[in-house]
Amino acid sequence: MAASPHTLSSRLLTGSVGGCLWYLEKRAIQGLPHRVTHLFRNVNNQWVMVQHLSFLKRMYVTQLHRGLSQRVKPKPEPAASPFLEHTSSGQARAEVDELPSPFVPSLPLSRKPNEDLVELEAASIVDRSLDIAKETKEEKQWKEMKVHADDLPGILARLSKIKLTALVVSTTSAGFALAPGPFNWPCFLLTSLGTGLASCAANSINQFFEVPFDSNMNRTKNRPLVRGQISPLLAVCFATCCAVPGVALLTWGVNPLTGALGVFNIFLYTCCYTPLKRISIANTWVGAVVGAIPPVMGWTAATGSLDAGALLLGGILYSWQFPHFNALSWGLREDYSRGGYCMMSVTHPALCRRVALRHCLALIALSTAAPVLDITTWAFPIISLPINLYISYLGFRFYMDADRRSSRKLFFCSLWHLPLLLLLMLTCKQRPGREGDKGEAPS
Repeated sequence: MAASPHTLSSRLLTGSVGGCLWYLEKRAIQGLPHRVTHLFRNVNNQWVMVQHLSFLKRMYVTQLHRGLSQRVKPKPEPAASPFLEHTSSGQARAEVDELPSPFVPSLPLSRKPNEDLVELEAASIVDRSLDIAKETKEEKQWKEMKVHADDLPGILARLSKIKLTALVVSTTSAGFALAPGPFNWPCFLLTSLGTGLASCAANSINQFFEVPFDSNMNRTKNRPLVRGQISPLLAVCFATCCAVPGVALLTWGVNPLTGALGVFNIFLYTCCYTPLKRISIANTWVGAVVGAIPPVMGWTAATGSLDAGALLLGGILYSWQFPHFNALSWGLREDYSRGGYCMMSVTHPALCRRVALRHCLALIALSTAAPVLDITTWAFPIISLPINLYISYLGFRFYMDADRRSSRKLFFCSLWHLPLLLLLMLTCKQRPGREGDKGEAPS
């Protein structure tokens, strides 16, 4: 049955009206969220967020429970707040309140008297925080301490490493006493005094250069320059006042060869060994040469020449320093690593133990060479063998165990081994009369 034209037109009209209604309904549904959120816009076109409501809630709780001493501490904006620029992150976290919500400085609501009071309290808290931050920053800065005149000798003694200086003077004295020829007391005193002054100068310059690194180590953080007990200028002046007369005494009071050795040793310790400690493990070998020169200076002060006996004494001191220092540095590996020093015990621990054992055994061979060079009698290698074997045994235990206990035993053994070995050498020294008898025997 065919539809009439009137029916077709009515159907088309109904379809178009339905399509328009469907389109309008769809647009209304899509625009509903925007209209709802538009209702929450304020006059200044700022969004009302949940943070605003949370802030209003905290203000209400603060005013309602003032007896509980709950204070709102605003969290300043990171970009514009000087508080976060001048304080550390840990200190800033300590100053922020337990309720971590951002503080909105301008609200589009009507202000009340209670809100003004809360903002004043918050401002006072921020001011106090800034004052604390400034005080903490001033405390961390280097300051020169006020020192009384009575404390100055002790401070200068620590600046010059008085114990190390005493060891240097004692080895120089042993070299002077072991040298052949009559014992000259004035020359001996001048040599000891000049060597002591040169050692004080070298140690003071060493501490002057290492202040930034000593502050990171527990072993050296209480040194005078690190604590600010004296100024760097005073330390340099003290080193100069020790170096100039010390070298002068060795050069003109003793002999030029001894003075030249003193100048060379100061240069080697301050300009080679000190900077090399942060570059290469070769600093240990350079430091051993520095420690081997003082007995050579004692020998040259007594004889005026560089003989084989002087080199043997230097060799004994050279080898002794490896078990001594390697065992010491093994227990201070964390400290040296914090200070940024390139030590054998930190970067090459296996080599550190091998070198210590190797030079413990070298002490036996060097002791045997002493009577061959007519420095001592043949009794010396025999009576020194037990202590040399004992330190070699401790060096072997340190090589095998590689722990703090074995390194500590080796270090403390080295402290009494060297003075006892030098004392035995002095006891068994080859007397000039015996050499003369040997020379007259064939005729």
